[in-house]
Amino acid sequence: MNPESRDERFMRRALDLAVQGLGRVEPNPMVGAVVVRGERIVGEGYHAQFGGPHAEVVALEQAGAAARGAELFVSLEPCCHHGKTPPCTDAIVAAGVRRVVAAVRDPFPQVAGRGLAILQEAGLEVKADVLATDARRAGAAYFKRQATGLPLVTAKWAMSLDGRLTAASAESRWISCEASRRRVHELRRVSDAVLVGAVTARLDQPSLTVRHVEPIPERGQPTRVVLDGRLALEADREPVRSARDVPVIIYTTEAALGSALERADLLRRAGAEVVAVPQSAAGVAPEAVLRDLGKRGMSRVLVEGGAKVLRSFFSAGLVDRVMVFISPQVIGAAGRPEGADSGALARPLVLADLAVARSGTDILIEGRAGEF
Repeated sequence: MNPESRDERFMRRALDLAVQGLGRVEPNPMVGAVVVRGERIVGEGYHAQFGGPHAEVVALEQAGAAARGAELFVSLEPCCHHGKTPPCTDAIVAAGVRRVVAAVRDPFPQVAGRGLAILQEAGLEVKADVLATDARRAGAAYFKRQATGLPLVTAKWAMSLDGRLTAASAESRWISCEASRRRVHELRRVSDAVLVGAVTARLDQPSLTVRHVEPIPERGQPTRVVLDGRLALEADREPVRSARDVPVIIYTTEAALGSALERADLLRRAGAEVVAVPQSAAGVAPEAVLRDLGKRGMSRVLVEGGAKVLRSFFSAGLVDRVMVFISPQVIGAAGRPEGADSGALARPLVLADLAVARSGTDILIEGRAGEF
């Protein structure tokens, strides 16, 4: 394997810094930056909070006078417009930086190459597309929303060795081990929404909240989303029961809403939001749900089941990432015969960037299911 070039080495540090903003900066992108003189980093920073200073400004302030004549490595093209903060291009030029290296151009329409062009016009040396693929993967939620308007979707499930998604009895509710459940709560912690189907909601009454780890204070709990094509959820059971404390959105169809106005009123009075979207063969159209969540500014959605919902998202080609926990147990016919079936696909889905690891007593398989 070829060793990384000097530019790649410093950009790797910028990318490592960027991901520290995960769950805190959305819907803005995660960005990291380092200021380099020769072979020494003299300043570094990352975008730490939505509305807060951008990575470039933090890194330049840390570098101080050492930034003059130095190089700036940044994981995303510097912004050149007034948003919640002034343009980073102004700060870079004022600091006297001589060279800027960006991992990838910003697809945001108000930037989209203009940031680098402004720097070049100001006399700075500019380079782009250093570890660009890595930068796009790390910032997949931002890049997907810019390209499609949809949030990044992670499909997660736990199953036994014989493909059962539910335990043999109510007394043994969990298939996955405690370490795996903690991993899921770490993912919920940085997700904007956790989504399940009505069958899962009615049978399991899940809270769908972050519990095994502390929620991010500025983010709080994720929104709970339930796809309920028949509008059969009950207002006095979870997750609706706690809707005044943690938001709940129930997506249904116009037909179901028209025939269950009283039920919809009860759900709304309990604090849930009831939204009608187009119908699909599977019930509620999953793309319409994602489209609405994207318009609400959501960047990451965690789909936790059940089998029918997972099947509908896979069949519609809407899954970006997969997270599967395999428990070393055989449940047999006692478990609900749902399996981890993703339904009939036009062609077999082969995960990219596959990773297999131990998670307590379970095996965790993760991979990328699509472009993002």
